[in-house]
Amino acid sequence: MIESVLVANRGEIARRVIRTARRMGIRVVAVYSEADAALPYVREADEAVPIGPAPPASSYLDVRAVLGAARTTGVAAIHPGYGFLSESAAFAAAVIDAGLTWIGPSPAAIEQMGDKINARNLMEQAGVPVAAGTREPVADVAAATAEAARIGYPVMIKAAAGGGGIGMTAVGSETELRAGFETARTRAERFFGNPSILLERYVEHARHVEVQILGRSDARVLALGERDCSVQRRHQKIAEETPSPGVTPELRARMLAAAARAGETVGYRGAGTVEFLVDATTKDFMFLEMNTRIQVEHPITEMVTGIDLVEQQFLIAAGEDVSFRPESVRAEGHAVELRVYAEDPRRFLPSPGLITEWAEPSGPGVRVDAGYEAGNEVTPFYDPLLAKLCVHGASRDEALQRARVAVGGFRVRGPKTNLPFHVELLDSDEFISGCYDTSVVARLRP
Repeated sequence: MIESVLVANRGEIARRVIRTARRMGIRVVAVYSEADAALPYVREADEAVPIGPAPPASSYLDVRAVLGAARTTGVAAIHPGYGFLSESAAFAAAVIDAGLTWIGPSPAAIEQMGDKINARNLMEQAGVPVAAGTREPVADVAAATAEAARIGYPVMIKAAAGGGGIGMTAVGSETELRAGFETARTRAERFFGNPSILLERYVEHARHVEVQILGRSDARVLALGERDCSVQRRHQKIAEETPSPGVTPELRARMLAAAARAGETVGYRGAGTVEFLVDATTKDFMFLEMNTRIQVEHPITEMVTGIDLVEQQFLIAAGEDVSFRPESVRAEGHAVELRVYAEDPRRFLPSPGLITEWAEPSGPGVRVDAGYEAGNEVTPFYDPLLAKLCVHGASRDEALQRARVAVGGFRVRGPKTNLPFHVELLDSDEFISGCYDTSVVARLRP
């Protein structure tokens, strides 16, 4: 078994990995930037190494600094968490070349899924449903207008190397396409170092539903249920739940089979997520992308299955099998995750500042994965995610009621947070009904 690991991340996901690693008897090394020296995860690791100033490019994205910390502390493995270097095929290869164990899929799998055009083409060849779209990068506006006419409006302009909703724009006409195309290319170049653009049929009234997969050491891929991620602002998730209230048993079976096939197509190992769009009207589903790392919302799958996904990552990376009997896995009850951000609850703009009070809720079925505590400074350098409030109940109604109580008991003073938004969401008729789509936030915030 792996004896030591460096967690190449920060905040709540670093604490999350540290928690499981220490339970498994694995020595943990944390890395931190100057801005994060006082965060809880730094204290909770067995050893912590500073790797640079606050800007990510000078710390968490600095491959030399991260590998240098691994070398000087003598760790055997690196866990990347999510974000930063977690989906960098070059970093994964560098870790392996350094003689360390990479807690994640192969560099080849990361690379194959990292380019959305290549991923779409691979999935289509494997028989996984995809939306109508382009099979090659769109070179210019003229090519884009021709392709959009073939696909049919509305279309989504997407960065081929993108993620996290960055570089995505829906357009309903040629005029809007011409206005948005160059902006999308510029954003793709700035955020991902790659200006390549693809076009895809935009599904109105869609649900965003993803499937948790686990690629075992023997090449088999398990699908451990779906999560509904349709509550989004600017194409970025705010709340998730499992199981999805918009997925029937028949649709679930087809989606899980398609997700497992997607993982097997690229020889996937470890934890990953296959994301789909579901047409709320026709119930057709289409491949969106694959996240080749642990997902932010993995805790709610853990709550309904009882499986520690980070533990499985360690086991699989060590060449061992999973710690549970796959045939005995059953989803029990319902779980909801509410992402607590340091942001204005109406406009969703970041709100950095000093946390003067921090009180987490507790009670039956309540889990809080937090990256901060009272006295910590929320800086403008990183994503403003403070914590993930996760709640489990025997039914969806019970889970939502427990979530309402938990949100009311979560007190954060200093920066503004989006907790008031979650109060509104949980009390909204549309969300309570379960019949919502990716435009639900826009309707709550007209």
